[in-house]
Amino acid sequence: MANAFDPYREALVVETQTIWPDEYDTWDDAEREHLASLLHAEPQLAGEMDYVRMHTGFCRQITVTPADVERVRK
Repeated sequence: MANAFDPYREALVVETQTIWPDEYDTWDDAEREHLASLLHAEPQLAGEMDYVRMHTGFCRQITVTPADVERVRK
């Protein structure tokens, strides 16, 4: 189950990770990187997001959904 946006943990994010479902494997790497940067710029709007505890803080992990892609492509 994904975590809700948390301002406290967000302040401690030291790394980000984007998980792309198989349906996006054919996309160009540059396009995926661009969309990932847009998703991580507004993490509170992500459909599926987790905070993974690390020794130095948290990793924000966003799993891309079709709704996310539609939202950031507008």
